[in-house]
Amino acid sequence: MSRFALMPERASTMAGEVDTLALALLAVTIVFSLLIAGLLLRFMVVYRRRSATYVPPLLHVPLWLEVLWSAVPLGITMIAFLWGAQIFAALVEPPADSLEAFVVGRQWMWKIQHLEGRREINELHVPVGQPVKLTLTSEDVIHSFYVPAFRIKQDAVPGRYTTVWFEATKVGSYHLFCAEYCGTVHSGMIGQIVVMDPADYQAWLAGSGGAPGVISASTGSGSVTSAGENLFGQLGCATCHRSEGGALGPSLAGLAGKSVALEGGATATADDDYLRESILTPQAKVVAGFKPVMPTFKGQVSEEQILQLIAYIKSLGGGASSAAGVEQGKTGS
Repeated sequence: MSRFALMPERASTMAGEVDTLALALLAVTIVFSLLIAGLLLRFMVVYRRRSATYVPPLLHVPLWLEVLWSAVPLGITMIAFLWGAQIFAALVEPPADSLEAFVVGRQWMWKIQHLEGRREINELHVPVGQPVKLTLTSEDVIHSFYVPAFRIKQDAVPGRYTTVWFEATKVGSYHLFCAEYCGTVHSGMIGQIVVMDPADYQAWLAGSGGAPGVISASTGSGSVTSAGENLFGQLGCATCHRSEGGALGPSLAGLAGKSVALEGGATATADDDYLRESILTPQAKVVAGFKPVMPTFKGQVSEEQILQLIAYIKSLGGGASSAAGVEQGKTGS
């Protein structure tokens, strides 16, 4: 019993807050369960039918008691809601200085690429004491990125992007699971988060491979941004997306996160999902002033390559999410 732990190890800045809320809700549940069970037993004894002719007296409940048993549950519910909302808001908004990595789920593995270019399978190396933002998607079915020690769980959904962040507080290795049933080998879709000292992490990041589960960066593409730039040229995107007049597609410079005017008078924000849609189904949203002549790249680029294109478009200016820049490029054509 000395090794029994009620909760998994806490290894992130938000783990303690999540546990405190969970334990508080558990305590409230236990207290009211015992209170209600006790009252039920008491009423069964005190107000039991004592004979076949017994008629219980009519009781009048005072108004203050009715107000009390309505106000107390409402107050507890609102406290739990506001407390949970505060933690939720903190969990969904990554700090501005977060490191970034891209995660693609597929049956039955996690493919991870660091912004600097390093790639991993079923492993994620991060520095201790540094916020890390993950952008997730899936190539096939819904997966769920779950790290119990960090108290984070976020679905990776095909056709869209989701984000999650954490800041590890302890050096070590922590379990990574898929928490959404995704097929026959779902139980084998596991991995680990390796938390390292900052100096060791920089040494690992600068290395060329050799660690289990790690794939070195693609030849000729040091970072995700440079890989996206190479792909941008290979696909001929620059032919249409030029800044000068008469271009077939809109300029992508400064596009990330901006509002885009569409044909028909509608507008859209050039976020991750918009950019992805524009690459794969460019006719869905056409930028005002341009003709729907951009071809689809569905089946020609992988999810990892789409994320690379997004990172490159973001680097052109705009300062928005990595996915934002790419989307405008697609939409404009």
